[in-house]
Amino acid sequence: MNEQTRPIESDAPRMGAVLEAAAARLARAGIDTARHDAKLLLAESAGRSLSDVDKAVLMDDAFSQFAPSPEARGAFESMLARREAREPLQHIVGHAPFRYLELEVGAGVFVPRPETELVVQEAIDWITAHGLYSPRVVDLCAGSGAIGLAIATEVPGAQVWAVELDTQAAQWTRRNMHKVGERFPDLVANYRLEVADATCPVTLATLDGTADVVISNPPYIPLTNVPQQPEVRDFDPDTALYGGSADGMMIPERIIVRAAALVRRGGLFVMEHDITQGDRTVAFARANGFTEARTHTDLTGRPRYLVATR
Repeated sequence: MNEQTRPIESDAPRMGAVLEAAAARLARAGIDTARHDAKLLLAESAGRSLSDVDKAVLMDDAFSQFAPSPEARGAFESMLARREAREPLQHIVGHAPFRYLELEVGAGVFVPRPETELVVQEAIDWITAHGLYSPRVVDLCAGSGAIGLAIATEVPGAQVWAVELDTQAAQWTRRNMHKVGERFPDLVANYRLEVADATCPVTLATLDGTADVVISNPPYIPLTNVPQQPEVRDFDPDTALYGGSADGMMIPERIIVRAAALVRRGGLFVMEHDITQGDRTVAFARANGFTEARTHTDLTGRPRYLVATR
């Protein structure tokens, strides 16, 4: 008799109890989304879906029914311990959602955030409003490739050039480019990665004055404002976090200057920034080649990204 057909003892741990115990461990570790994280780790470790977890809890299934193999149950305990130590959930499961994509992430690359989806939406709305087919889009500081890949797969005919300086992060960009390309074959011809300094005048110099949209989520955290969350402070690469100066503006300002050279007359520039940098990014953009500039808020009402036109 194999383990899947062996009768389940009445005192075997039930799924509801396993989930609640795991959530309690994560809550004690200071994790706000403890129950959600515990549920996702249960699903991932067993190769099941979140709805499968809900069903198993509702049916009062035993944990050994949900995860029949000792390997799966051991994987859950290992994943739970890693999350308890505040390793990012996305690193543990190896992927992160971004708009309509599921991107691979891990050590050495910035985990894409929900607020950056608004930056992408701003660019897509502008492209749509202007009736552009096959727009030229430049993604500066590409990281996992989230921004550029989202635009390349959502905007018909979009031609995307992505720039990433960090070689380890660029490996994740390539990995996601190939993975997404399996679903979207046109990506091979429409998405190009340049491993280079996004602030350097010679990077993509042949595109100067021709880009319809330049979009960026650069490092912008002030050096004086070290994140309190261990998941960010201890796991996201410093090169993707800090803006290079006490106020965090050194790299964003250089990105603005480079974007002003790349974007065509009448074109759009969108850049995510720290909530303390709204007025400064607007003023700097207006002083460096952009005729209009304003800051937009995120879903919590905080100033989050610059929108500027040439």
